[in-house]
Amino acid sequence: MLQDAELSTQLIQRTTLEAPQTKYFIGLDVHKKTISYCVKDAAGRVHQEGKIGSTRRELDGWIQTMPQPRMIAMEATIFTGWIYDYLLPHAEKVKVAHPVMLRAIAAAKKKNDKIDAGKIADCLRCDFLPECHMASTEIRDRSRALRYRNLLVRQTAQMKNRISGLLMETGVSYNKQRLHKVGYFADLMTTNEEVDESIRPLLKLSREMIRRSQKLDYALVSSLERDPFLKERLRRLRTVPGVGPITAPE
Repeated sequence: MLQDAELSTQLIQRTTLEAPQTKYFIGLDVHKKTISYCVKDAAGRVHQEGKIGSTRRELDGWIQTMPQPRMIAMEATIFTGWIYDYLLPHAEKVKVAHPVMLRAIAAAKKKNDKIDAGKIADCLRCDFLPECHMASTEIRDRSRALRYRNLLVRQTAQMKNRISGLLMETGVSYNKQRLHKVGYFADLMTTNEEVDESIRPLLKLSREMIRRSQKLDYALVSSLERDPFLKERLRRLRTVPGVGPITAPE
């Protein structure tokens, strides 16, 4: 009888050890100030759900309470990058879903943060998540600098158009091709009697904003060209005909 009891105990222990471990799938609905979450197992049973603040401190406390092993998924938003980087060491996988394709798959008449988090968890556990590529942190940091440069370029173009508009509104004759040359603009302001006093402050302000944007643009491009992480990549890309210092990092 003792041997039978010992054998039964060993069988139970072996069965317990060999049984597949439950995996948990966590869906996050990320917003500016809050993150709604839903934790499900492979069968779709909800284990936890709730809402936390979108801060590193709250994420630290929250991730300690989550069951393991776990996979996490969220929709791509402007806030996704830092949350992805922060949670990556704390899960088997962290996936980011393409927002348009996710809406097509998980469309629902009833929609709120809680439901959205549950839908993302379901897509993750059923392997239906339309995953999008997440570039490395280093690449995303450089891309942020390039997006900032694009903003400067757009603002410069807007100011140039504003100068042309002010001159046209008041009937001032000017050379369109030379208008934004420093020397020509200075001559226009000092010698052209058609330039009305009412628009002179606006013209000077617009010109100053163009000058500042161009200086910032130059500084950004120079820093990217000197960046050790991009240096070799830029060198290789610029061997392609037509690829210059601006188009290479983009």
